[in-house]
Amino acid sequence: MSPATTAADQHARTYETTVRTDDGAALAVSVLAPLQAGPGSGTTVVLAHGWAAARRVWGTVTDRLIRSGHRVVLYDQRGHGASGLGKEPIAIRRFGADLAAVLGETGSRDAVLVGHSGGGFAAMAYATADPAAARRLRGLVLLGTAAHDQETPDSEVRMMGSALFSRALRRPALGRRLLAQTMGKGVDPYLLEVNRQMFAAASPQVRSDCFASSRGMDLRAGLAAVEVPAVVLAGENDRVVKPELGSAVAKALPDARFERLPGAGHMLPLERPDEIVRAVTGLVARSRA
Repeated sequence: MSPATTAADQHARTYETTVRTDDGAALAVSVLAPLQAGPGSGTTVVLAHGWAAARRVWGTVTDRLIRSGHRVVLYDQRGHGASGLGKEPIAIRRFGADLAAVLGETGSRDAVLVGHSGGGFAAMAYATADPAAARRLRGLVLLGTAAHDQETPDSEVRMMGSALFSRALRRPALGRRLLAQTMGKGVDPYLLEVNRQMFAAASPQVRSDCFASSRGMDLRAGLAAVEVPAVVLAGENDRVVKPELGSAVAKALPDARFERLPGAGHMLPLERPDEIVRAVTGLVARSRA
């Protein structure tokens, strides 16, 4: 932000930008100004997607938020979508540092931070690496995620990086069937296709490296120092990250509410956008009480 640009000016602008990390990754970032004044006026919401997804996953959530008066920042995690890789290898702490860079460069350190799955890992890594910075946040919304017990087996890591799996994902009907278990039953076929397209577009090596990166992760002890209000949502039919692991996240945080969403699977940004928006607006209202 230039010296002549005020925070209010920055928050009123919609723009695309690139955030450069300290190891040289170029992160593609979208910043959307609120469409109108509303209950969220003056609050930024930052959205971090999960592995093998992209900013596109937040389309409906973003629309709801900007119509409610929120400013929204969303970005492609390194190696995903339009974002590149840096010099450092993919790692949970690295994703947390990337998020810190996005928050700083977009003037969003006091945002409500929303992380889905691997984006939840990034959000928790950011918050536990610097609890003092985390206390500036208005709140955390964590979706279909965990703080521990993500020991992806070798067979799954190899599958994520295999050429055969990638070819199967590029075939629409087959790809949708392969990924159907990531979502609840009765989901709109369009959403299944959106999920397939994002997964198929992800680099096989990035998919493999991301799914391997959570091995040995245990952020629970650090979460005890993250003193911001939080909401943790889990789909009751999530077969990617067990709902019980979301409950463990809420228990590790000093001020968190856990909710299990009936009928939902893992892809909550696509399946349950309204519940996500309600969680955000609830935290904003609480911060202003």
